[in-house]
Amino acid sequence: MDYPAFSKQDMQQILAQGHTLETILEHIAIFKQGVSFTPLHSPCTAGDGITVLSEGDLEQLAALYGEAVASGRVTKFVPASGAATRMFQSLLAYGECEDDTDNAACQDVQRFVEHLQDFAFYDDLQSVMSKDSYAMTTLSTRRQYQELCDYLLKPKGLNYANVPKALLQFHRYPDHCRTPLEEHLVEAAAYAQDRQQVARVHLTVTPAHAEAVQTHINAIRSRYEHAGVRYEITLSTQSPATDTIAVDLENQPFRDQDGHLLFRPGGHGALLANLQALDADIVFVKNIDNVVPDHLKETTYRYKRALGGYLVTLQNQLFAYLEQLTTGAVDAALLSEMWTFAGQQLAIMPSAGLTNQPLHEQIHWLMERFNRPLRVCGMVRNEGEPGGGPFWVVHSDGTLSLQIVETSQVNMASPEQRAILAASTHFSPVDLVCGVRDYRGRPFNLTPFVDPTTAFVSQKTYAGRLLKALELPGLWNGAMAHWNTVFVEVPLDTFNPVKTVLDLLRPAHQSCNPR
Repeated sequence: MDYPAFSKQDMQQILAQGHTLETILEHIAIFKQGVSFTPLHSPCTAGDGITVLSEGDLEQLAALYGEAVASGRVTKFVPASGAATRMFQSLLAYGECEDDTDNAACQDVQRFVEHLQDFAFYDDLQSVMSKDSYAMTTLSTRRQYQELCDYLLKPKGLNYANVPKALLQFHRYPDHCRTPLEEHLVEAAAYAQDRQQVARVHLTVTPAHAEAVQTHINAIRSRYEHAGVRYEITLSTQSPATDTIAVDLENQPFRDQDGHLLFRPGGHGALLANLQALDADIVFVKNIDNVVPDHLKETTYRYKRALGGYLVTLQNQLFAYLEQLTTGAVDAALLSEMWTFAGQQLAIMPSAGLTNQPLHEQIHWLMERFNRPLRVCGMVRNEGEPGGGPFWVVHSDGTLSLQIVETSQVNMASPEQRAILAASTHFSPVDLVCGVRDYRGRPFNLTPFVDPTTAFVSQKTYAGRLLKALELPGLWNGAMAHWNTVFVEVPLDTFNPVKTVLDLLRPAHQSCNPR
């Protein structure tokens, strides 16, 4: 395969970015070869890849989890990077509408204006507009609608199009409004607080927003540090070393107007490095916008504790087996028990004939498969919300594994693959609890467990020119492909994302203190 030649200046830029030439060539090879699809075998369903917990299970698992969280093992990890631009796409597009006819953006703005007082940020918006003598109660013309959008989205007002979603006002309470960051702090106090009453929360932010996020934390934390609760809140930014090189449509390095190589963010899969650097033990992962007001949180709490208890249950058994495998204290009967556990509890399927191999080969194989990071993933019933789904995936050796698969990973040209995708009954709300230490208490190196073939190539533009961009394997998709994985059904009530500003009008976000 032919690779481009890089100049001395290119190499200096590559090294300054935190890359090596080898990494750059690997990325270019992906562009040239293309990304392979993930072959689906069948959707995971309740009882076939997805565990359904009983009421008794919830109580027992919560008790077991209570011991782990009390000892300080738990951290809450919240990907909170980036501005909320996509949340306001319709409002941003309104200025391009020529009239108020049947245009989706115009219809969204109309609904936005009609329900303006139902948004938690209404008072803040009214305040900034009133300083310029705009009365929000008299909005009626197209020009006034545009002014309203401008005050909400642009620097002359609240600048919400350029503010991280973590800092937007989501929910109104009797005496204050809350951002999603604040709601995550409330959650952490409920299920991630140790016996010293410390709750650990880590947020990933962009360098441009780090100061604003820290300022917000400093301003509001005293409201939630009461009755002895204390927070350890840490921030991290996505490393430039996780950015990926862009190429042109001929797969040659894309250069900007000054002739420099162009690097682009590698997507949320780049946050695997942040998770690694956290040096944590048990980590809950949940998106910044999936929050609800206090009176709807109890279901979330119950299932968070259950997922955590499930992880601890599996860890305890895995760690016990690994100790026995390490010491060699394994006979045929114990080995048979381990194979049963591997298949029934972890959906681990050995290649054909492995269980008939000599004892030492089976021990070596189980040792390698058991000694991996572990994740327990909540799955909700599919009722039309977007999101990756749980599937049985078939590998080149004929074995199957549990994977979270995005639609973009599926070969939609294949009727068979489309049919499997359409038969899916659940999807992933990004509700994970991860065990990232091994049986000796040492942090795993997470990189070897990534499936690099699940990277994603998309077409973008830069200064009016087309380019191809590479996104790294997604954090809860390919980045965790070779983890030990378990899927557990959780109620749909635990999933209430805010992808557009109009989602804040849904009942789950409106019932805390309606006007």
